[in-house]
Amino acid sequence: MCTTEQILELRVLEQFLSILLPEIQSWTGEIVEAQTNHVSKEESDSTLDMPGMVTFAAETIRSQTSKARDMEFFNPLLNENQRSAVRRIRNGECRPMPYILFGPPGTGKTVTLIEAILQVHTALPKSRILICAPSNSATDLICLRLHETKVLTPGTMVRVNATCRCKKTINDIIKPYCQDGEDLQKASHFKIIVATCSTAGLFYQLGIRSGHFTHLFVDEAGQACEPECLIPLGLISSTRGQIVLAGDPMQLGPVVKSRLATAYGLNVSMLERLMSRPAYQRDENAFGDSGAYNPLVVTKLVKNYRSHSTLLALPSKLFYHEELEVCADPKIVNSLLGWEKLPRKGFPLIFHGVKGNEMHEGKSPSWFNPTEAIQVLHYCCLLTKCSSSKVSVKDIGVITPYRKQVEKIRILLQNVDLTDIKVGSVEEFQGQEYMAIIISTVRSSDGHFQDVRCMLGFLASSKRFNVAITRTKALLIVVGNPHVLVRESCFGALLKYSITNGVYIGCDLPPELQSLEK
Repeated sequence: MCTTEQILELRVLEQFLSILLPEIQSWTGEIVEAQTNHVSKEESDSTLDMPGMVTFAAETIRSQTSKARDMEFFNPLLNENQRSAVRRIRNGECRPMPYILFGPPGTGKTVTLIEAILQVHTALPKSRILICAPSNSATDLICLRLHETKVLTPGTMVRVNATCRCKKTINDIIKPYCQDGEDLQKASHFKIIVATCSTAGLFYQLGIRSGHFTHLFVDEAGQACEPECLIPLGLISSTRGQIVLAGDPMQLGPVVKSRLATAYGLNVSMLERLMSRPAYQRDENAFGDSGAYNPLVVTKLVKNYRSHSTLLALPSKLFYHEELEVCADPKIVNSLLGWEKLPRKGFPLIFHGVKGNEMHEGKSPSWFNPTEAIQVLHYCCLLTKCSSSKVSVKDIGVITPYRKQVEKIRILLQNVDLTDIKVGSVEEFQGQEYMAIIISTVRSSDGHFQDVRCMLGFLASSKRFNVAITRTKALLIVVGNPHVLVRESCFGALLKYSITNGVYIGCDLPPELQSLEK
């Protein structure tokens, strides 16, 4: 026989099934108007939902959207895709299904999210907004961007931190918003609350449950494991609440170290899982010019404001159905086209083949490659010392998948007074951008392995590859052993792209690629 607690848990699960397992029939049907003006005072007090929100059926969206085109945007520079996403979020057109803002690298996902939050806050005065992200850095960034808009009045937004967070790690601009967050009871009454997904669980201690918040925005949702994402989701009304998940399922997912957890699928984010369901899947033959996704539940941003066209072409082809459009500032992305070390002028890519030796040190399981480390140092010196196209040390990023290689490169850069160049793993670079990116792949053993993943290690991850090559604006340099990298599909594609465009230099190529040389 079920206990009272078990019955409540079952009811909560049943309540959120339409959100966790959305189906395509949720798109159709008659127009359903939210009758919140007729809700009893008791229900209104318990859910704190906004009045006047309307849920639209699929067949009426086009006519309703045209009426919303005259809305004023706080950021006038938004493109039409971004504006469309903001309109749909503000109008709550897909409720109760989660709305996904699919933001490939450099397409302005965070900018769109900020606009949507401001629109909801101003257009729906009774809204209560919870904004979450899986990490403190991503959460702080949202808080900072909202502050910079100068739209919110004092006392509107609060940043709630975990009690264990060191105050020294908090940006001075954000600290005033954190002071009210120390009193959880007081913080719960703010109109806009910013917290990490896990810290949002503190509100359960106050007895707050489903319906307290009208809107939930989860940024970098692709990096949050699903149980983590469900913590704030449980505070939203399952019928009238609006859930917005922003991220990119083609970039790095949740960090899960347990093999058992991975076996049970906890390395797949809620964002990625939803996008694999029929209601969110790409359909080549549907929705006309809008592309492949149902615009009621997914908006894919395609205008890239970061990278040069030659650097964007490959990731666009491999991961984004060749839909990414080059919209970056030409003055920035073309600034290194004349660099004298480019094998082909006007093509800011170098694939430098190096047959180095991968090594261990002591009992450390991490790999390093001295030959590649020295080559990386050489390129850093060339970029920072060359007077004709000098690059600031803060505009250069060095990405390598192994901690020991990070350590070795940092030591080399310290010896030549270039310590301000950031060196780190792929995970440390997600969400960031630099004028020039140098990648050291490290692995160089071309022995016989039954499983290619054992030979390549971290390099066998397509998501890591995608993040690494999309951080750059104006120049990408890849240092690695082509005889090893050709066995991985993404690096193999990069090798072929480099060879056919005449930007491969270095050691001899493997036989299967020699025919591509001009």
